[in-house]
Amino acid sequence: MPPFKVFHSADDYYATLAHEAVHLAGHESRLNRKTLISTSRADYARDELVAELGACFIGAIVGFKVEEREDHAAYLEHWLTALRNDKRAIFEAAREAQNAADYLLAMMLDQGG
Repeated sequence: MPPFKVFHSADDYYATLAHEAVHLAGHESRLNRKTLISTSRADYARDELVAELGACFIGAIVGFKVEEREDHAAYLEHWLTALRNDKRAIFEAAREAQNAADYLLAMMLDQGG
C-alpha cells in the first residue's frame, strides 16, 4: 500500500486497502480463488470485480465510502466484457466478494478488531 498521506481521504485509503485485502483473501492458502492464478484477461477482470465488490461490502460494514476513481473507468470495460460473456458472472463475483469480506471481517474480529 502507498503511504496514507498520498490518498485524498481516509475513505480512499481504506477502500483501496479493502480492495487489495480481498485479492489477498483469494490466495490459494486462504479462499483459493482460481481467478488469481489465471493469466486470462477475463479472469483478471473478474477478480477485479470481486475485489471492488468486496471492498464495497466491507465498507458498508466498517463504515467507509468507496468512491469512484479514475482507474474504475478502465476496469469497467473489462467488467462489462466479463458480464456480457457470462450472465452468471455478477452473481459469482458477488458470492466470491461476500466470501472474502466475511473471511476478512472474521480475521479482524479474531485480532480484536
